[in-house]
Amino acid sequence: MSLIEIISIAIGLSMDAFAVSICGGMNCKKLRLKNALKVGLCFGIFQALMPFIGWFAAGSLFSTYIEKFDRWIALILLGFIGGKMIYDGIFQKDDDGCVNINYTPSLIMLGVATSIDALMVGVTFVTDFKGFDIINPLSIIGITTLLISFSGVYLGKKSGDLLGNKSTIAGGIILILIGLKIFFF
Repeated sequence: MSLIEIISIAIGLSMDAFAVSICGGMNCKKLRLKNALKVGLCFGIFQALMPFIGWFAAGSLFSTYIEKFDRWIALILLGFIGGKMIYDGIFQKDDDGCVNINYTPSLIMLGVATSIDALMVGVTFVTDFKGFDIINPLSIIGITTLLISFSGVYLGKKSGDLLGNKSTIAGGIILILIGLKIFFF
């Protein structure tokens, strides 16, 4: 697999994390560098870890189970968090923090939900990468996702400032739509 192909895969895999990062940034009243870095690191680690798990588990019964439930997991996690954001946007008008990116359990759930597709990509890596050869593509995927997600938080913050309180509701709707996209496509 060529470097261009790996970078293309990395960019494609990071798009869900980018959209979720924008949602997180939209809901920040005060955005700090450490919060954006936390989001980028979380999504980057999960996007690198999931292909490794898929690569490692390929050929075993485990990959068959993953294929059966991966869409359901993403739909449930993103639907739950998106629903909570919509609820918070309607019933909680003042929030000084970031709805999801300051709350580590939510961030981890989002990291898992947005990287489920990377798990299946890892299964396809079996024929291309043996042993330590897998480290380079995983690193590229993780670093690409980190950078794209980090920038997504700042982009979301800018658009959230324009939307005001409606940004929490918009972010929740976007998360639910991402979950539905993963589930149906």
